[in-house]
Amino acid sequence: MIEHLEGTHETVNYRENTNLRIYDNVQYEDYPMHWHSPVEIVMPIRNEYRVEYADSTVTLNEGEILIVCPGVLHHYYACEGERYIIQAEISSVLNLREVDSILTIIQPALLVTKKRFPEVYSRIRDLVEMIEKEYKRADSFFEASIYAMLTEMFVLIGRNHTQAAQRFASDEVRQKKYVDKFMAVCSYIDEHCTESLTLDDIASYSGFSKYHFTRLFKQFTGSTFYKYLNQKRITRAERSLSDMTLSVTDVAMASGFTSMSAFIRMFKIMKGCTPSEFRRMYSPRPGEYSS
Repeated sequence: MIEHLEGTHETVNYRENTNLRIYDNVQYEDYPMHWHSPVEIVMPIRNEYRVEYADSTVTLNEGEILIVCPGVLHHYYACEGERYIIQAEISSVLNLREVDSILTIIQPALLVTKKRFPEVYSRIRDLVEMIEKEYKRADSFFEASIYAMLTEMFVLIGRNHTQAAQRFASDEVRQKKYVDKFMAVCSYIDEHCTESLTLDDIASYSGFSKYHFTRLFKQFTGSTFYKYLNQKRITRAERSLSDMTLSVTDVAMASGFTSMSAFIRMFKIMKGCTPSEFRRMYSPRPGEYSS
């Protein structure tokens, strides 16, 4: 399945004139630790499938769905059986602010099972199966149809998350107010992540005390404020590093980091490589970039 691997970076061989690659995978083959720019969705349809990502190892049962975010290191173990594997470049979908926030919230990956997501699981499973069939038929406008289904999938995940997050408060009016407030907070961080944001700044923006904001933000996003902020900054940096006219130092400063050491340390934690190593993977010729 992996056709082009340099170090841990996989360059996905998309179907011609698309940003999609979808496999009906039956190979008994070990796919070593790797990462790529498209999102990846995996669903076993016959037998289980073992996947390692970040610091977790999970065994997917038939029909369970794992969504691996772009840039996340993951490893597929050799398993007998069959599974659908969807790879889709979603940079255009990320222009929808809410989808970008959803991906940040579910970093590094999201496991969708009937038990964990009883209200949306069946529809998400149906969408995975419909996407595979649409890709196989390749009728006119099939790529647009698949991206529409992927967007619906993210909407279902996002709405399910906000419904779960409504445990913020005991009454319905306050629940709605809190969810709207924290969606606005996430959007504000997304827009201003390259600036010198502090916990005090964002707590003040939200209208909550720092202690109250910290607790509610972790409930809503599943992440601390600073982890969320750094994820957004590293995502910005990742996109900027493909521009070979910018030095790594320029990218660090433009992404909101005040020192190269902090940038390199955080980038390696989140991407598993240094910014220069990451850039080298995208360089048309080795050495053709500023450092």
